[in-house]
Amino acid sequence: MDNYGDKYPKWGKTPKYALTYCFLFLTALPVFLMGKYRQSNLQSIFMFIGEFTHNLDSKGRVAVPVKFRNKLSAGAIITRGLDRCLFIFSNSEWETLAQKLISLPLAQANSRAFVRLMLAGAMDSQLDKQGRILIPDYLREYAGLKKQVIVAGLYNRIEIWDSENWKQYKAKTESASDEIAEKLSELGI
Repeated sequence: MDNYGDKYPKWGKTPKYALTYCFLFLTALPVFLMGKYRQSNLQSIFMFIGEFTHNLDSKGRVAVPVKFRNKLSAGAIITRGLDRCLFIFSNSEWETLAQKLISLPLAQANSRAFVRLMLAGAMDSQLDKQGRILIPDYLREYAGLKKQVIVAGLYNRIEIWDSENWKQYKAKTESASDEIAEKLSELGI
């Protein structure tokens, strides 16, 4: 009968090739993950991009595009946006924005007004099992949302627009694209 202690290393001792196996595992893991989650999938996990048309249901819910749901799985904040749209932020993005907003000077009327617009109108929300988010009445009214809406991904946030308002805004912006590009080039963009 073999002596078990002679055949296998005792606890507390590192087997001869253990460090080599650990090194190979740790260097192969990123390669495996890159194969499993191709670059496009990794980008969709970390940012919102794209334009989607959806309908509000009778309860005021809208489906969030599938490629955006993972980033909002821990919850979302929906608030008044600019240009009569709504903003949706992931909890982590919202925390970053909120910290910047509360650091604005209280003595300036414009700062107070903007903070009120963004923070007082905000509501935390969860996606339901079908990937929908509930838009409260006061936010639907603010954005003039009817039946058909546009869900637009803008890197760190999602915007919700009434379909007609989006078409008008987009047409106006596209007709002024040369002027906008010129102004941005002055800023180094």
